[in-house]
Amino acid sequence: MRRSLRAVSALILAALPAAGAAQAVPAAPGSAAGPPDGPAVASLAGGRVTLTYAGRVILTATLGSTGPRPEERTLVDTVGDAVTQVLKWTVRGGARLTLDGTVKAGAEAFACATEPRHDAPRMVRNAVGPADSRLNRAVYDRSSDWALSVDRPTEVGISPVGEVGTRAETRDPHAVTGDSTAFHIRATGSEIILRFRPRYYQRHRGLGEYRPWTYSVWRPSVAGWTSWYAFLSRVTEEDVRRTAGVLHDVLEPFGYRYLQIDDGYEREPVGTPSSWLHANAKFPSGLGGLERYIASEGLRPGIWTNASFADSAYVFAHRDEFVSTSTGTPAYGNWVGYVMDASNPATLDDLVAPVYDSLAGMGWSYYKLDALRHLRYEGYNSHADYFRARGLDREQVFRRFVQTVRDAIGPDAFLLACWGIRPELVGLVDAVRVGTDGFGYGGFAEYNSFNNVVWRNDPDHIQLAAPDAYRAATLASLTGSLLMLTDRPEVYRTPRVDIAKRTAPVLFTRPEQIYDVDPSRSQLIGRAATEVSGSGPRVFDADKRLSVPLYLLDVSRPFERWSVLARTGGDPADSDSIRFADLGLDPAPAYLVFEFWSHTLLGTFRTGFVPGPVDAGRKVQVFCIRRRVAHPQVVATNRHVSCGGPDLESVSWSGAALSGVSDVVGGDEYAIYLTEPAGFRFRDVRVDGAELLGTETAGGMRVVRLRSATAAKASWTVGYGR
Repeated sequence: MRRSLRAVSALILAALPAAGAAQAVPAAPGSAAGPPDGPAVASLAGGRVTLTYAGRVILTATLGSTGPRPEERTLVDTVGDAVTQVLKWTVRGGARLTLDGTVKAGAEAFACATEPRHDAPRMVRNAVGPADSRLNRAVYDRSSDWALSVDRPTEVGISPVGEVGTRAETRDPHAVTGDSTAFHIRATGSEIILRFRPRYYQRHRGLGEYRPWTYSVWRPSVAGWTSWYAFLSRVTEEDVRRTAGVLHDVLEPFGYRYLQIDDGYEREPVGTPSSWLHANAKFPSGLGGLERYIASEGLRPGIWTNASFADSAYVFAHRDEFVSTSTGTPAYGNWVGYVMDASNPATLDDLVAPVYDSLAGMGWSYYKLDALRHLRYEGYNSHADYFRARGLDREQVFRRFVQTVRDAIGPDAFLLACWGIRPELVGLVDAVRVGTDGFGYGGFAEYNSFNNVVWRNDPDHIQLAAPDAYRAATLASLTGSLLMLTDRPEVYRTPRVDIAKRTAPVLFTRPEQIYDVDPSRSQLIGRAATEVSGSGPRVFDADKRLSVPLYLLDVSRPFERWSVLARTGGDPADSDSIRFADLGLDPAPAYLVFEFWSHTLLGTFRTGFVPGPVDAGRKVQVFCIRRRVAHPQVVATNRHVSCGGPDLESVSWSGAALSGVSDVVGGDEYAIYLTEPAGFRFRDVRVDGAELLGTETAGGMRVVRLRSATAAKASWTVGYGR
């Protein structure tokens, strides 16, 4: 049985720091206090370089010179509370230095870049599986929050060592396999500068609550439907039931697993547990009955709540559970109403925990918690004197409100904070709606470095009936963000639904840039502590502008690596060449380029390709870029915008046959697009686990079409003669 929140909260609140007090990083229950906030131990002797941090060797390398022994300099500096350690080697007279070795990091480490390249096109980069991009100059270890990078202009290559990413990378809910990740690093130049930054996101990026050694980011795909823009607050139980049936029939097989009811079911005035738990007359079966119906359709039930309180009768009968003004009257703010005081254990016991304990008991597994900005701004920040007089840190009191929700719903339920950037809630929530109502593009570039490192970014709901549906769904999918639809269910019986089918599930991505491509918002994140109104987007909230034209996803699988580039127009121009080197690819080989939405093979290219104009109807292009080989190969499938990410389990060439295994959605026609170099004569196709519909040649490709009545693993082999 859960211990009384009065008892638990009393212990926690007694330990809360006074306002303005310096806070040490606390240890999470049952965990270590975290890695040291200091430099690594460097050993630089005899051409060997070793860095040891937190008792682990994180770098072993040899340093060689074609000329004299290099000059060596070291620097450790602290700016604010951010520690930077720099090691520099310089050689003169035209000689060259080479640093060659291995970086060893925790199981959540990945290769990336820590600073932008000023001569490169504006582009947001992500990876599925271990990235092997020539644009990466650093390793980031999420489990210990450190970054080790090489300064420009030194030439550097960083590549993963060992097995390339497996399909479990996209499907495992929380666990990561193994206890270390290794990367080969090679740097050459007349000068080599290594830069080590401990507590990278916590100190250098200003996220004081970021303690990744205490929590994991949400790994499974989050794709589904929410009722808000479809029905607004007029939503009824019948609307939800009808939508659940359509989702089950049409979209659940493609990865749309969640159905979330939004504002419109609660009783007015909201505030007490009964107003949330006893639905209004539009929902005659009650929340328990509705949850069971949604689950019976094979979907995961989600629900909206918020942190506002409007029941004045309860407030004036229980004044001690609410923040008060200097005159003793209950504090009141726009959009939050009366301000629940999370520093009082009775508030949490009586008003917060019962709601989420009951919803969790019913089986709800996805929670959208709204009005948090208003509780923080109009509530706690606007009444800072109330907390100061009690010697409490209002940010920690705010966290306690959300911690109570998390404790009630458990670690395996999905919790979305809404809306706007919430730096105080890092580690408590799984996702954050980074901008205002309505789909926003800004967060893809303004908070690209947070996505799937700090939390999952939510750009808000997508309407398939909207003119930009192709573009919005494509970018949400390729960046690994939330992908929630919000149309009336009839739309999903029209051809427009193909947009949704080809963009889910959302693959689990890691950013290949741990800086924000557009830093104009994230550099102001500290303003959250002093905002007193949430009436509209704050200066640090993500906006709706589409300011970056290129979005790159590097996919690594045991059988192949390939890249997917989404382009929305702008710079580079339609007639300009997109250079493979600017995408982090080796510019020497030839590459096949396939446009996904039009199913068009552009051809084989060296050094780069011309994208041509963006289709006016779709507003986005998606190029699948694969290195050309000397035999028939897969260039794409039609299943997913990642050109095979969730469906291709294996592909191999052996003898005179191309073989593979594909996950096929039941009832969906599955197309495999192949290229056949000169000298290979098509012989036959053999399929096990699905029906072969046929094969034809078109647009320089061979297209093999399959279908299975139910979800299946289809094994296929295409035979050739010479």
